[in-house]
Amino acid sequence: MNSFFRFFAFLSVALVLNLSTKAQKYQGSQKDIDIILTNIDSFSHFYMSGQYKKLSECYSSSGKIFPSGSDIIEGTENIEKKWIVQDDIKIIRHVISPIEIKILDDHAYDYGYYEGTTLLANGTTTSWKGKYVIIWRKEGEEWKIYLDIWNRID
Repeated sequence: MNSFFRFFAFLSVALVLNLSTKAQKYQGSQKDIDIILTNIDSFSHFYMSGQYKKLSECYSSSGKIFPSGSDIIEGTENIEKKWIVQDDIKIIRHVISPIEIKILDDHAYDYGYYEGTTLLANGTTTSWKGKYVIIWRKEGEEWKIYLDIWNRID
Protein backbone atom coordinates (compact mmCIF):
# COMPACT_ATOMS: atom_id res chain seq x y z
CA MET A 1 0.00 0.00 0.00
CA ASN A 2 1.51 3.35 -0.92
CA SER A 3 2.03 6.09 1.65
CA PHE A 4 -1.00 8.12 0.51
CA PHE A 5 -3.38 5.23 1.13
CA ARG A 6 -1.74 4.41 4.49
CA PHE A 7 -2.14 8.06 5.51
CA PHE A 8 -5.77 8.10 4.34
CA ALA A 9 -6.52 4.87 6.23
CA PHE A 10 -4.88 6.26 9.37
CA LEU A 11 -6.79 9.53 9.06
CA SER A 12 -10.09 7.69 8.57
CA VAL A 13 -9.57 5.52 11.65
CA ALA A 14 -8.50 8.54 13.73
CA LEU A 15 -11.56 10.48 12.61
CA VAL A 16 -13.94 7.63 13.44
CA LEU A 17 -12.35 7.16 16.88
CA ASN A 18 -12.48 10.89 17.58
CA LEU A 19 -16.11 11.21 16.52
CA SER A 20 -17.09 8.25 18.64
CA THR A 21 -15.57 9.78 21.79
CA LYS A 22 -16.55 13.43 21.37
CA ALA A 23 -19.57 14.77 19.58
CA GLN A 24 -18.57 18.04 17.95
CA LYS A 25 -20.77 20.56 16.20
CA TYR A 26 -19.10 23.20 14.06
CA GLN A 27 -21.14 25.75 12.09
CA GLY A 28 -19.69 28.39 9.82
CA SER A 29 -17.16 28.63 7.05
CA GLN A 30 -14.53 25.90 7.20
CA LYS A 31 -11.82 28.57 6.83
CA ASP A 32 -13.01 30.38 9.97
CA ILE A 33 -13.47 27.13 11.90
CA ASP A 34 -9.92 26.08 10.96
CA ILE A 35 -8.49 29.43 12.11
CA ILE A 36 -10.25 29.12 15.48
CA LEU A 37 -9.08 25.51 15.92
CA THR A 38 -5.51 26.57 15.12
CA ASN A 39 -5.79 29.43 17.60
CA ILE A 40 -7.01 27.00 20.27
CA ASP A 41 -3.97 24.78 19.68
CA SER A 42 -1.64 27.80 19.68
CA PHE A 43 -3.09 28.98 23.00
CA SER A 44 -2.24 25.63 24.62
CA HIS A 45 1.23 25.66 23.08
CA PHE A 46 1.95 29.19 24.36
CA TYR A 47 0.72 28.27 27.84
CA MET A 48 2.82 25.11 28.08
CA SER A 49 5.94 26.80 26.70
CA GLY A 50 5.63 29.85 28.96
CA GLN A 51 5.16 32.28 26.07
CA TYR A 52 2.79 34.50 28.04
CA LYS A 53 3.15 37.54 25.79
CA LYS A 54 2.08 35.47 22.78
CA LEU A 55 -0.71 33.91 24.85
CA SER A 56 -2.02 37.37 25.76
CA GLU A 57 -1.96 38.29 22.06
CA CYS A 58 -4.56 35.57 21.46
CA TYR A 59 -7.02 38.04 23.01
CA SER A 60 -8.55 41.02 21.22
CA SER A 61 -7.47 44.50 22.27
CA SER A 62 -10.70 44.72 24.30
CA GLY A 63 -10.52 41.12 25.50
CA LYS A 64 -11.62 40.09 28.97
CA ILE A 65 -11.15 36.97 31.06
CA PHE A 66 -13.46 35.69 33.77
CA PRO A 67 -11.39 33.36 35.98
CA SER A 68 -13.25 31.41 38.63
CA GLY A 69 -13.22 33.15 42.00
CA SER A 70 -11.84 36.40 40.57
CA ASP A 71 -12.97 39.74 39.21
CA ILE A 72 -13.12 40.29 35.46
CA ILE A 73 -9.64 40.99 34.10
CA GLU A 74 -9.16 43.13 31.01
CA GLY A 75 -6.28 44.58 29.06
CA THR A 76 -3.46 42.69 27.39
CA GLU A 77 -0.92 43.31 30.18
CA ASN A 78 -3.33 42.28 32.95
CA ILE A 79 -4.37 39.16 31.04
CA GLU A 80 -0.72 38.25 30.50
CA LYS A 81 0.02 38.65 34.23
CA LYS A 82 -2.90 36.41 35.16
CA TRP A 83 -1.63 33.53 33.01
CA ILE A 84 1.98 33.61 34.27
CA VAL A 85 2.77 30.61 36.47
CA GLN A 86 5.40 30.57 39.21
CA ASP A 87 8.99 29.87 38.12
CA ASP A 88 9.16 26.62 40.08
CA ILE A 89 6.17 24.98 38.36
CA LYS A 90 5.53 24.07 34.73
CA ILE A 91 2.41 23.32 32.73
CA ILE A 92 3.33 20.06 30.98
CA ARG A 93 -0.04 19.33 29.40
CA HIS A 94 -2.90 21.59 28.30
CA VAL A 95 -5.66 20.38 26.01
CA ILE A 96 -8.77 22.28 24.94
CA SER A 97 -11.58 20.16 23.49
CA PRO A 98 -14.33 22.22 21.88
CA ILE A 99 -17.77 20.65 21.72
CA GLU A 100 -19.36 23.36 19.62
CA ILE A 101 -18.06 26.23 17.53
CA LYS A 102 -20.53 28.52 15.82
CA ILE A 103 -19.62 31.45 13.57
CA LEU A 104 -22.05 34.40 13.62
CA ASP A 105 -20.77 37.02 11.16
CA ASP A 106 -17.73 38.66 12.82
CA HIS A 107 -18.31 36.93 16.16
CA ALA A 108 -18.23 33.28 17.12
CA TYR A 109 -18.58 31.22 20.24
CA ASP A 110 -17.15 27.95 21.34
CA TYR A 111 -17.54 25.89 24.45
CA GLY A 112 -16.19 22.65 25.74
CA TYR A 113 -13.71 21.21 28.19
CA TYR A 114 -10.07 21.77 29.06
CA GLU A 115 -7.64 19.64 30.99
CA GLY A 116 -4.02 19.70 31.92
CA THR A 117 -1.17 18.64 34.14
CA THR A 118 1.15 20.78 36.22
CA LEU A 119 4.64 19.71 37.30
CA LEU A 120 5.29 21.03 40.79
CA ALA A 121 8.67 22.09 42.20
CA ASN A 122 8.94 18.89 44.28
CA GLY A 123 8.63 16.74 41.13
CA THR A 124 5.03 15.65 41.64
CA THR A 125 2.30 16.33 39.14
CA THR A 126 -1.26 17.46 39.58
CA SER A 127 -3.99 17.11 36.98
CA TRP A 128 -6.98 19.36 36.53
CA LYS A 129 -9.94 19.82 34.21
CA GLY A 130 -12.84 22.14 33.67
CA LYS A 131 -15.30 23.68 31.27
CA TYR A 132 -15.16 26.92 29.32
CA VAL A 133 -17.01 29.33 27.02
CA ILE A 134 -15.19 31.66 24.63
CA ILE A 135 -16.64 34.48 22.53
CA TRP A 136 -14.41 35.21 19.55
CA ARG A 137 -14.22 38.47 17.58
CA LYS A 138 -12.90 38.69 14.03
CA GLU A 139 -10.31 41.43 13.57
CA GLY A 140 -9.35 41.62 9.91
CA GLU A 141 -8.71 38.00 8.94
CA GLU A 142 -7.80 36.94 12.48
CA TRP A 143 -10.06 35.51 15.14
CA LYS A 144 -9.20 36.81 18.62
CA ILE A 145 -10.65 35.89 22.00
CA TYR A 146 -13.01 38.61 23.20
CA LEU A 147 -14.54 36.98 26.30
CA ASP A 148 -13.09 33.93 28.03
CA ILE A 149 -14.74 32.25 31.03
CA TRP A 150 -13.79 28.96 32.63
CA ASN A 151 -14.06 27.00 35.86
CA ARG A 152 -12.72 23.75 37.16
CA ILE A 153 -14.88 20.68 37.59
CA ASP A 154 -12.59 18.46 39.64
